[in-house]
Order: sequence, then structure tokens, then C-alpha cells
Amino acid sequence: MKNASVFHFRSFRKAKTPHFKKKRNEMVIASIDVQGGKVVQLKQGSELVLQRDNPLELAEEFDRYGEVAVIDLDAAMGVSPFGSPGSNLEMIKPILRKAECRLGGGIRTPEQAKELVSLGARKIIVGSNAFRDPAKKGAGVAGGEFAVNTRFLDAMAKKIGRERLIVAVDARNGEIVVDGWKTPTGLDLVEAAKAVEPFAAELLFTCVEREGTMTGIDLAPARKLREAVSCSVTLAGGVSTLGEIEEIATLGCDVQLGMALYTGKVNLAEAFMRSLNWKKGETGNEEAMLPVIVQSPDGQIVMTGFTNRESLAETFKRGFVCFHSRTRNKLWMKGETSGNTLKLVRLRADCDRDAILAVAEPAGPVCHTGGWSCFATSRTYTWEYLQSIITERFRNPAPGSYTASLDDELVREKVMEEAEELCTARTHDEQVWEAADLLYFATVLMTRGGVTVQEVLDELDRRHKK
Repeated sequence: MKNASVFHFRSFRKAKTPHFKKKRNEMVIASIDVQGGKVVQLKQGSELVLQRDNPLELAEEFDRYGEVAVIDLDAAMGVSPFGSPGSNLEMIKPILRKAECRLGGGIRTPEQAKELVSLGARKIIVGSNAFRDPAKKGAGVAGGEFAVNTRFLDAMAKKIGRERLIVAVDARNGEIVVDGWKTPTGLDLVEAAKAVEPFAAELLFTCVEREGTMTGIDLAPARKLREAVSCSVTLAGGVSTLGEIEEIATLGCDVQLGMALYTGKVNLAEAFMRSLNWKKGETGNEEAMLPVIVQSPDGQIVMTGFTNRESLAETFKRGFVCFHSRTRNKLWMKGETSGNTLKLVRLRADCDRDAILAVAEPAGPVCHTGGWSCFATSRTYTWEYLQSIITERFRNPAPGSYTASLDDELVREKVMEEAEELCTARTHDEQVWEAADLLYFATVLMTRGGVTVQEVLDELDRRHKK
């Protein structure tokens, strides 16, 4: 993934895009298209150009820069419907927890969408079903089979929330196409988009005649679409140059990349950097700098600093958070001398693109005073922190460590014992004490079995969203 994408923040000014009301945190969205259990890139939706078998690695890498679009091509084309034997669902499930994903392909019912949200999908993309009138099934274009299915879209929006719903308005030469782009509908792109907008927070427009060709997107229909609707719009299909991506930004649209990304024409790190409002970070003749807020994976704010283009590029290159020191006027990587580094998980820009949130794993105390963070001397005790302590006890057992002495048989006995004691506890203080014991021993048992706190929280999140 070499070279770079180009974006300019000032292209989002309202004067240039009067219909664009909602600002977005991601501008470049990487696509993971799945077919036959592999990551693929197809030309014109059918000709296999390349194939990869490392979806989790790709998801983790792409997630550093923005949301990841996961598209189940087999489900979209009806080859392996959602959840059927041999479908790609089992392959996709871990991706949904590895990255912040939008998921599409063959999602036919609100219940399916709800289940996928419960599995971790941030947003759901629907296409073909949005443009079929079930009351006129089989009538064909001339007979009126195709129409905006407002009943379906309304049910989807109510089931998962309008803010989670994306409608794919895929079009060839301005005409909506469905069934993996094989079936023309006779529906006009702009008119169809206006009809579906009340139900969706975003539209995904793929310029089908350019898809996978890297010959450039047709900006004429994209411009008409952007002017016709107020919701967010993401463009895809044929994008391959930095200049194109810049033009798309001037329209007030995001871009979804596939072929250009996999072939190295576009680099996500450079695209992220170019998307920021560096002009707002300029002060006099000094180089533009933007504030960076660093957050641990369990949600604790640990420090703030400043970055310029050089230090942000180094952050992506090294995989550790780097800053620009205003007092020393030089680049520095946090923990370079102390060892208390900040391992990068992901970066996100704020709504105005003039500040950055860096989610990173601290290797030790973050503050120069020796405090856990620049805002607190000690670390807030979380379930994740408890597990990290237990993990360290097993990895490097100290003489006399009680935790390290807990084998499978003993810890299972303790879990059952503490569960019973919690059930028989009468007072508030007794319940707190016994619950703490039970949580500790349960976490030891989880750790011995290779189960992480995040996996348990993901399962609770799934149940909550069912």
C-alpha cells in the first residue's frame, strides 16, 4: 500500500457544498470484498483481478484510518445467502470485532440487519431489496417490478436506526442496477436517491461502468447526486488518482477504495493526513500543528500533545504515537528513551478535522512525572487492567504469588465457592466483597483459557443489541 490519497479540508466549506449538512469523521473507506472465503477484487463485478487470504490483518490495518467496508459478494449475488451453510458469515464475524465496519451484501430482512449489528457491524448497507416492489415481483422493468421499497427501508430504519443504515445506489450510466449489478431497473439514480434519503443516513454510489477499471470515476452523476440530497454520500468505482480523490472531496463526499488500494495506487496514511484541516493549525509563520488526544483502549484519556505532518507520518510509519515538541522544535516518539511507548491502535479526526483522537496501548506510565496519565497519578482500575495484572502474574510469576499458583482445578473450585458465597451474602458490603472475589477468580479462569475481557464484553454487546 504505497503512494497517497489527497484531500483538502477547505473543500468542505458550506459555500461550496450547500446541501452537505453532516460532517464525517472518515473520508477514505477501505473495502474488503469477500467471495468464496477469500478477499477479492473484481473488475466490473465479475472478473477476478486479485485474491488475498488475510482478512483480519487487512481489517486491523485499514481500521487505523477509518471505517472498513466489508462486502459479502456471494450473498449479494445469491450464491451463498446470509447465514446459509457454506456462507461467508463465519469468516466475517471476527472482522466485525477487529475493526469498525460497515457491512453489506445480501442483507434481505431487518432481522438479519439487527443480528449483524449485534455481531459488531457499525452500519448496514442494503441494495437490491431497496429497489424491488414485492407486490410486483416478476413483472420486470416494463411492468413496474422495480420501485423504491419504502416499506422495507422503513422497517430497516426502525429496526437498527436510521443512523446505521446505508443504501447502495449503484448505477450504470445513471440507471440503478441490482443483483450484483446484473439487472437494470429503469430507475433514475438521482430520483431514486431522493426517494430513499428519508430512511438512510448515507448513500453509497458505485459508478458501475468504471468499477475495478481504475480509469477514473464519472464525476458528472456524482455531482448531480451530491446536489440532490442532504445526507452523507460515499463514492466508489474507478477511483485511482490523488487528483480524483481531491475532486471528490470538493464535492463534499467520502470515497470508498478497493482496487486502487490493493494495487498500491493509493495509501491510506497519506489520505488521512491530507484530510485534516491543517490551515486551522497554522499560527503566523509557524508550521501547522494539530492537537492529539491520546486514549487507552479501555477509554482512559492519558495525555495530549501536538502533531505536524512529519510527526503524523512517523506515527503511521513506526506504529507508535509520535508528536512534535514545540519547546524543542523537533519530532519525538513518546517513550523513545523511557520505554513507555504508545502503540497505535487507530486514529480518528474530530468533526471539524482540526483535532485527532489517538487510541493507543500504553507500555507504562505516560506522564513525565511518573504518573499513569497526565491527568491522574494512578491508573483507573478497570476489568481490562485486572486481566493485564493476572496475565503478567502468569507470564512472570513472582515468588509466593497466589495468582500464579492457581491451576485449573483450584481456580474452578474457587469460582464455584465464590459464586455460592455471593448468592448467600446478605449485606451490601458482603455482596461487594464476594462479587469482587468472584470477578477475580472468574477472570483468572478466563485468562487461563485464553478468553479476553473484550471478548466477553463483545458477547454482552451482542446480547444487548439482539
